[in-house]
Amino acid sequence: MSTRDHLGRPVVAVTGIGLVTPLGLGVAESWAGLLAGRSGIRRITRFPTEHLKTTIAGQVDLPEDAAGEPLLSPARVERMAAMAAEEAIAGAGIGEAGRFPGPLCLGMPPVEVEWPHRLALARQVEGAPIRYPALIEAATGRTALFEGCLFGGVGERLADRFGTRGAPVAITTACATGASAIQLGVEAIRRGEAEAALCIGAEGSVQPESLIRFSLLSALSTRNEDPAKASRPFEKTREGFVMSEGAAALVLESLESARARGATVLGLVLGCGERADSFHRTRSNPDGGAIIGAMRAAIADAGLEPEGIDYVNAHGTGTPENDKMETLGMRAVFGEACPPISSNKSMIGHTLSAAGAIEAVFSLLTIRDGRLPPTINHETPDPAIPLDVVPNAAREATVRRVLSNSFGFGGQNVCLVLGAAP
Repeated sequence: MSTRDHLGRPVVAVTGIGLVTPLGLGVAESWAGLLAGRSGIRRITRFPTEHLKTTIAGQVDLPEDAAGEPLLSPARVERMAAMAAEEAIAGAGIGEAGRFPGPLCLGMPPVEVEWPHRLALARQVEGAPIRYPALIEAATGRTALFEGCLFGGVGERLADRFGTRGAPVAITTACATGASAIQLGVEAIRRGEAEAALCIGAEGSVQPESLIRFSLLSALSTRNEDPAKASRPFEKTREGFVMSEGAAALVLESLESARARGATVLGLVLGCGERADSFHRTRSNPDGGAIIGAMRAAIADAGLEPEGIDYVNAHGTGTPENDKMETLGMRAVFGEACPPISSNKSMIGHTLSAAGAIEAVFSLLTIRDGRLPPTINHETPDPAIPLDVVPNAAREATVRRVLSNSFGFGGQNVCLVLGAAP
């Protein structure tokens, strides 16, 4: 295979992958759980859930959680991102200790002062009522608090830890964030600005405020009585997504660079497509233009026609709106000959900022092992969704190219085409 693609750009190879999901810490455990159709959704134990409409999530239990108070979101994002990156870099065998030979492209959620922070500050304020000026005064000089909740701070600390080159880029594009981070790395390599990139998507927002906000948008499942059955993408009785967390890291390299150092190539990132519609804060434009456009753009960027896609790793959140729109997009792009499509979120929930990166890793593993992960909890087919959703059990298949979809709130859509190693 040539080291240049159909447009003369460097072919982008994946030489390392790392995962942290509710199914396990590491690629092997997460992938085995996914193929087994095991759910990582359970009751929330990290904080009180009395009086909340939704009391389930895809929690990741970190070693630090057992040792004391659970980590708050910024620290949790950083910890899971580091764990995934360590696995990916070790697998790629790239760079000297602490010196990664390329930039860091980090996809992560917005970070903010959380309620444990606020309550700690409030306890320092004498008298009542407690007002914001008093809280601000109590926070003055708390550099650790400021740096912990500074959006770019997580990326800076990860860049220092792994010795990446140049200024780290931290980005958030809603549920497309993880895929956007990969796209940034791909574009840097294609432009010749880097021979390698460390791309990470991480999410740690299973916390009260995020849960309440999504609940107020009527976006979450309230099937609390049986957590493992709550996430039901493409199924007739679906009624919302399940919040989750985790991280994935990919080491990207030009194929030429990977071959020169004798690296094992796990797969290729063949194409990226991005479209936005700015229609509504949660809903897609009913014409599906941005979703359809992102899929078509990714396939064209890979130099393929739709029939060249063997499987689609769905965005598949399990909300009535998303699954309807993804079906519309699939039919528009592939016509009557839609390839199989399944949703990892049926087992791990919606990992939000990490989803695009986690699902890209799962797409590469699908190609490697020739196994399509199932869409579990598919009990009552929806007649409005005439797709092969690989219901309930994994399936053997020959897979050379996968389209991985990420459709975010606010109309931010990114699709990736992953291909087999040459």
